[in-house]
This record gives sequence, structure tokens and C-alpha cells, in this order.
Amino acid sequence: MTPILTITLNPTVDLAVDADEVRPERKLRCSRPLTNPGGGGINISRTILELGGQSTAFVAVGDTTGDKVMRLLAEAGIGLVPFPAPGETRQSITVTDRHSGEQYRFVMPGPHWGARQLRRALDRIARAAPENGIVVVSGSHPPGVPDDFTATLAARIARTKAQLVLDTSGKALKRLASAPLKPADVLRMDEVEAEELAGHPLPTRCDSADFAQTLVRHGVAHAVIVARGADSNLIATAKARWIAEIPEVQVVSKVGAGDSFLGAYTLGLARGLSQPEALQFGTAAAAAAVMTPATDLCRAPDVRKLLPLCPVSEI
Repeated sequence: MTPILTITLNPTVDLAVDADEVRPERKLRCSRPLTNPGGGGINISRTILELGGQSTAFVAVGDTTGDKVMRLLAEAGIGLVPFPAPGETRQSITVTDRHSGEQYRFVMPGPHWGARQLRRALDRIARAAPENGIVVVSGSHPPGVPDDFTATLAARIARTKAQLVLDTSGKALKRLASAPLKPADVLRMDEVEAEELAGHPLPTRCDSADFAQTLVRHGVAHAVIVARGADSNLIATAKARWIAEIPEVQVVSKVGAGDSFLGAYTLGLARGLSQPEALQFGTAAAAAAVMTPATDLCRAPDVRKLLPLCPVSEI
């Protein structure tokens, strides 16, 4: 299997609790917290492990909370390349209102990075990037990390000939789309991010596919994935577009669906699956993830059951 390195500059310890009802100005009696290591790259490594694969996680960690992230990853059996973060690793909290079923997510910013720490991190990632492997960058940038980080990283790891898979948003996504130093191999975004980048609504599947293919032809990436919520997932290359149907499942929590998708999709590529086959695998994992509570990700038996219910066709 092709080796995989995931990158998480802004990891977190995810705490998930339930409360009878979330209301202001009162004590909320919560359940015992469910604790998981979090952050986009970490969640992708967790998904890959759950689905029978292996990856190495580059994680910037600091102080007591960072130690807990490393311990949780070690207990899970995920290979780790730790890097000293410039401050305390953050925590995030998900609170589910048992009465309404609504979720409230409180996400902390993480420590501020300076130019020196960032240069050192880029050097370490460049050394850790596997030759002819896959490097996955996912999750928010911590404060101080410039919007062109992913583009700079792409240039730094070019010598390894590793495939670069990106899931980014906001200003970083706009910077990547407007001035790519080197095209990513795969770029994923959700429908909201795609519409923000396009500057107009993308109401139909064909609209999303057209926009994704336009990004490919402008040199942003060799393949662009757009996740259209409960409607579909689609991928476009310069010459083809495929769409995967999403099965109807009971939604328990939407947390981690995107990371589960990208973890399964990346594992599919590492195992030699074609783009449509990897898209189908990722779609099944995302559907399985929404069936699990709180910050839990997909479960392998659910993915296997849902896989044939996610047919792929050209669009």
C-alpha cells in the first residue's frame, strides 16, 4: 500500500457531552465526556486505521493537552511524528441537546505561530513526507499561519513526488485557487465553500461539476471534489466527472463526516482504486460517520454495508 502522511498543525482534544436541554443562564448538567484526539489530519488517520489501513500523523502538540493527544493516538495505534507547537494544544467541545437533538460546537483557536516555528515545521514535514506516497493536509490553520501555507508546502514536498490531498477553506482556499504555486493532486471542499469560492450559488449537480472542472483547468488541482451535503459527492478531473449517490441513513451526528470521507478516499487511492472507486468508498464512509454519536467517526462494518448503496456514475 502507498504510504500516507497526514498533517495536523492545529490538533485538539475533542470533548463531547449531552445535556437535557441547552439554555442560557443556567447550569447544564452534562453526561460524562467522550474524549477523542481531533483535528482534520488526525481524524483522517483515525478513519484509515478503522478501515484497515495505516498512516503516519504529523501533529504539532504543546503542553499538557498536547501530551494527551499523543497518548490517545498511541493508544489507538496510530504512528506519530510529533512536532513542538508554540503553545498549549487546544480543546473543542460538542454539546448535544437531548430534547431537540441539536448540536453546539465550541472550537478554540489554538496557539499563535511565528515565522520561525512555521519554517521549522515545513522542514520537518518535508523530511517526513514519504517518497511516492500521499500527503494529506486537512483542518483549520492555527493563528499566525499564512494563507499560502498549503501552496508553500506543495512546493517543499515536490521532490518526493508524493500526491498532495488538500481539504481547506476560507482565505486559505481562496489563496490556493487564485495563485497556485503548484497544483494539488486532489482538492476537496463542501458545497458552501464551493459557492463562496465561485461567488454565486451552485444549485445543481451539473453546476458543481462545471465549477470543479473549471478549477482543474485553471491549474488549481488535478482533481476537485465537491461534497453536496445529503445530495451527493462528486469529483472532476480535466476529462471526466463522476458523482456518487448518498444513501438514506439515520443521522445521529454530522461531526466528522468530511474527515471520514477523505480518510476513506485517500485509503482507496493508496490501495490503487480508481477515482470513481475511491469516491464511492469515501461516500460510504461519510454516510457511515453521520450514524455515529458525537465525535465518533465511521465504523468499518457500516462502511461495508453502505458501499453498494453509493453507486457512481458519470455526469
